[in-house]
Formats: sequence, C-alpha cells, structure tokens
Amino acid sequence: MPLFWDNKRYHSLNYHLRYKFGQKVFKLPLDAGFTCPNRDGTLSREGCYFCSARGSGDFAGERGADIRKQIGQMQEVMHKKWKNGLYIAYFQAFTNTYAPVERLRILYDTAISCPGVVGLAIATRPDCLPDDVLDLLAEFNQQTYLWVELGLQTVHEKTSRLVNLGYTYDTFLKSLSKLNERKIEAVAHIILGLPGETEEEMLTTGKTVASLPIQGLKIHLLHLMKGTPLMRFYEEGKLKFLTKEEYVRMVVDILEYVPENVVIHRLTGDSPRDLLVGPKWSLKKWEVLNSIDEEFIKRNTWQGRLAL
Repeated sequence: MPLFWDNKRYHSLNYHLRYKFGQKVFKLPLDAGFTCPNRDGTLSREGCYFCSARGSGDFAGERGADIRKQIGQMQEVMHKKWKNGLYIAYFQAFTNTYAPVERLRILYDTAISCPGVVGLAIATRPDCLPDDVLDLLAEFNQQTYLWVELGLQTVHEKTSRLVNLGYTYDTFLKSLSKLNERKIEAVAHIILGLPGETEEEMLTTGKTVASLPIQGLKIHLLHLMKGTPLMRFYEEGKLKFLTKEEYVRMVVDILEYVPENVVIHRLTGDSPRDLLVGPKWSLKKWEVLNSIDEEFIKRNTWQGRLAL
C-alpha cells in the first residue's frame, strides 16, 4: 500500500500542485473567444451534443474581455477564499488551440505575464493540434508549467458518432503521441453516463485510458443541460441518468487501474444550477467527492492498486 496523498487515496491535482509549487495553486478558467470546428460549420454547427452554449466554459471569465482583465477578476474572487496563492491560467471555453499560431502566442504570452501565474492549462480537441501549434506548445513548455487537456470522452466509435464528437479514438491516440514526443503533459478527459453506453463500456473507456501514456486524467459525469442537442435524447427516453452510487462505484473501479503517478484533475463536474436538467445529485459536489473517499476506504483500495 502506498503512502496516500494528503490522506486521499488518489493522486489529486491539489496535492500535485502543492507539492510542485510549495503552496496553494488555483486554476483561473478563461474564455479567450475561441470557437470550435464542431460549431463553426467546418464539421458541424451543433457541436458535441452534451456541450453547453458556452463551450463547457460556463464558469469561465467574461467572453470577449481582455485576458489580463479576466485573470485579474478571477484572482480577486480567489483572494476572498485564500489570502495567498499562485495561479494556472486555464484556457477552458471551446477549443483553445483552434486559431492561427500568431494569435495563440499572444494569448498564451499575455496569460503567463500576469502576476502570480505559474502555468498554463489548455483545453482542446484531439483534431485541433496541427504541427505548428504543437511546436508552439513545446516552446511554452520550456517557459512555464504546461498541460494540455484532450477531450476523449469515450473509446467507443458508436458513441462518438451518436453524440457528434467529430473525431475518433485513433485521432486522440495520434495527438497523444505527438504531445508525448514533445514531452508536453497530456490530460485525458472522459465522460461516464453517455447515452447508450453500458457500465461495462464505460469501464472499458476508463481502463483503456488508464493504460495509455497520459500524465493526467479527468473523469466527468454526464450533465444534461437545457438548450443542448442532448435534450432530444432525454425527451425521447433514450438517456438514463446514472445514480450517485453507480457513478461513485465506477470512478473507484477505474482509478484502481490508473497508475499512481497519473494526476487526477477532476472526479466530478459543475453545471449552472439553472441550466442543469440532471442528474440533480451532482449539484452537491462535496457529497460526491466524500462518497468517493468513503468507497475507497470501504474497499480498502487506492489509485493504482490494479495497475499493470
């Protein structure tokens, strides 16, 4: 049994950043005004069917506002909770590599030049990492702490088509390989509860990703939000919400296979209360996280116990 991470039985991002920087580090979610090939008509105009109108950046800064202004506003909010801390500039909303390199360079440079910012987190799609963008990311990887979040969601092609992802698992693998070649940390993002998937299929996604050369993992519960194309599935009776017990059990099942060195960036998610259709239990975020901790203890298990 390993020494646990600040009494957690998984390698949390909070632990990782405290260990790396010696103090509390906050992520500042930003909206840099990007779009997405699945929104602008290049692939589709509907987007991924679960994605919100704000491109999964519902708690990010003010769209269209200067990056410096967004970072300053977010820092003020964080200072109300913690007197001191450092910051990761988190380019969250939409696809944050989907622009010419010249524009990306200016945005990323602006972010890391802000006081207290010690790193960049860049959320993107695996089909939006051309070589010139990868080379730019490699440059920033030499200047600051950097990770790239790749939305995989599922390894099952039938589900990818069903929810209109617009890319394949093979595309994810190719982009992951290119990030690894450049020694850029890659964080995979998966969703449990996608329509039509069995528990076995969800666990297959989790265990498959656990076997890949990733440095971080985000596990997210499917949230159904008003105004998303996924509402059609719900209205037609084709979407069944996971219970909290099912979700917690699967999260722990997956984490047992995730190597101990992989940082767990998220185990649940947030949605605006006024937009969330379900599952409503997900609004009680700390109850979900506490239930995951309790499941680990009940089983006397930990992250990586079954990792190969």
